[in-house]
Amino acid sequence: MMNLKEFLIPFAGMKDGKHQFEYQISNLFFEQFQFDEYENVDVKVNMVLEKKTTIMELCFTHKGTVNVPCDMTGENFDLKIKGKFNLVVKFGEELNNESEELLILPLSEFQLNVSQYIYESIVLSVPFKRVHPGVKDGTLETEAFETLDKLAPKEENEENKESEDIDPRWENLRKLLTDK
Repeated sequence: MMNLKEFLIPFAGMKDGKHQFEYQISNLFFEQFQFDEYENVDVKVNMVLEKKTTIMELCFTHKGTVNVPCDMTGENFDLKIKGKFNLVVKFGEELNNESEELLILPLSEFQLNVSQYIYESIVLSVPFKRVHPGVKDGTLETEAFETLDKLAPKEENEENKESEDIDPRWENLRKLLTDK
């Protein structure tokens, strides 16, 4: 199990200014959220926290790969992802995290857990439709494609065969259909 303590940012003792944090995200991270849709995860997250007197600005950027199944073939492949997410943290009377880009923390808070924001930004950067690059460029060879090729109708051969087998009496009727 992964320890999520490394995602706790103790901002109370930080000086004003920019602070940089780096995280290497793997499958263990997603297991904490009980998310098992990805076979393998290798994502690097950079977070810059700019602390000011009354607010904090967090800028998350991530880049890496997630191993996902193709929606067309079912074959797993490494999908390259990248993304950026900004969060503004203000202080108020009570916790309010209803907005995606604004978090209001109680004045008594002294640390911030960023794991949920990292999790969401990675999951949201994976496209809804996942297509293997080999499908797009035609280089992927799978059993499914081979079977489809075997079962595909052969148009040219069937047309030639039909023209040979057609009774000449019906040929005039066929011309009527094409004359419309």
